[in-house]
Amino acid sequence: MAQQRVVFSVIDVIEVLTETSNPTDYLKKMRKRRGAQSFIGTNCPQVAVEGTGGKRKTLVANTQSLFRIIQSIPSRNAEPLKLWLAKVGYERVQEIENPELAAERARQYYRDLGYDDKWIETRLQSIAIRGQLTDEWKNRGVKEGTEYAILTAEISKATFGLAPTDYKQIKVYPAKTYATT
Repeated sequence: MAQQRVVFSVIDVIEVLTETSNPTDYLKKMRKRRGAQSFIGTNCPQVAVEGTGGKRKTLVANTQSLFRIIQSIPSRNAEPLKLWLAKVGYERVQEIENPELAAERARQYYRDLGYDDKWIETRLQSIAIRGQLTDEWKNRGVKEGTEYAILTAEISKATFGLAPTDYKQIKVYPAKTYATT
C-alpha cells in the first residue's frame, strides 16, 4: 500500500498564524527574505486542491516543511508551536543519548491509546524483530524497496495465507488525501 501524502496549504497556515488580511502578500514578503525563496520554491510544490469555488492551485508543504515555515513566522500565534517543536526536539536528543527513553515513550503512547501491557510488549518485540530481520536482509545484499516487498509478501503468505496486496481485497484503504487548513 502506498503511503498517504498529507500536505498543508502554505497560504492557509500563514493566514491563521499571522492573522493577516492578505496572506499572499505576506508569503511574497517571506520569500524575499534570505533563503526563504529557495526553501519554499524547492520544498513547497503547487498542487490543485479542492476549496470554496472549486479546485485551485496552491503552494503546499509536507509536515517537515510546514514546521520549518512556522519557525520563520514571527507571530504570537506561532509561538506555542515553536515551543512544542523545541520540546519535541529536546526529547529526541535525549532519546539519542539514552534509547531507553524512546522505548518508554512508545510504551506510554500505546498505554494512552488504551492497549494493555501484554499487547504493548508484544508490539515492541515485533518491531525489534522486524528491525533484526531487515538488518539481516541488508547484510545479505537485499535491496530496499521491491526486494523487501517480495520477502515481506512471502513471510505474510506463509504466516497468514495472504500477501499484503491480497488484503486490498478484504480491506478498503483510503485514497491519497491532501489536507488543507
